[in-house]
Amino acid sequence: MTPRALPSWNDTAPAKAIIAFVEKVTKEGTADFVPPAERIAVFDNDGTLWPEYPLVGQLAFILDELKRRIPTEPALAADPMVQAALAVDLAKLLEGKHHDGLMRILALTLTGMTTEEFRSNVEAWLVSAKHPKYGKPYDQVIYQPMLEVLRYLRANDFKTFIVSGGGADFMRIWVEGVYGIPPEQVVGSTSRTTFEVRDSGPVLVKTLDYLFVDDKVGKPVGIHQFIGRRPIACFGNSDGDQAMLQYTTINNPRPSFGLIVHHTDGEREFAYDASAPWGALVDALKEAAQRGWTVLDMKNDWKRVFAFDQ
Repeated sequence: MTPRALPSWNDTAPAKAIIAFVEKVTKEGTADFVPPAERIAVFDNDGTLWPEYPLVGQLAFILDELKRRIPTEPALAADPMVQAALAVDLAKLLEGKHHDGLMRILALTLTGMTTEEFRSNVEAWLVSAKHPKYGKPYDQVIYQPMLEVLRYLRANDFKTFIVSGGGADFMRIWVEGVYGIPPEQVVGSTSRTTFEVRDSGPVLVKTLDYLFVDDKVGKPVGIHQFIGRRPIACFGNSDGDQAMLQYTTINNPRPSFGLIVHHTDGEREFAYDASAPWGALVDALKEAAQRGWTVLDMKNDWKRVFAFDQ
């Protein structure tokens, strides 16, 4: 059987748990009822709403930007970190506490660009780039079962937010059309933007100053700063989401729910957990049973992974 509210899910424990939680907190006159204003659900993006393998979407965009610019900017090609990026040397890019190589690439490709220039580049990339495994635009390679969860929650007066380590500016360009989540409900990594008045008019210019990385322990901080309410439902897939799951479910005065997407389907998607260079799932998976978090087995619990799956 398939749950009526979640047609791409098998009738297994995770789908039942989602529906049971929503029914519990929306039943008026009970101790578990949560007023609509407090029905906050937070979702990681990479690995939770769309794939993060073989490359996180934003990293794929940055690499394509480098390839586009190098023919007219030869000095760019000489940078050691650009060379590492073009070789997809992830170990080199992720070295250091703050992933120094990746920060260098971000500085080279984003600093000094106006927000409108950045938007134009991302929109062009979404039209031209194809996911290497599926051969489709990245904004079509979205987990259909999670789209159904988003719609189901909103139909029950939940407000759905993305809380991701990805750049907020990158996600805000396309998430409303893909997920139905407006840009003001996106919490991501950010840095200072400056205001200038140029001959063409007022512009906002991107910098890497005061970088805030919305990952791991940064996620509860970002929720507090940008949402201002404690979530009652949290959906993630990695140890990067562990703190957000903890913040949502431990000693929450309201009923709460946590779910981990476990990537177990190497045929339809990708199979990984502990060995992943990013999106690793070890500690959160160990903690799940203790906290009562639902662990979704992608291979067994999803009838289909993408809308284009038959």
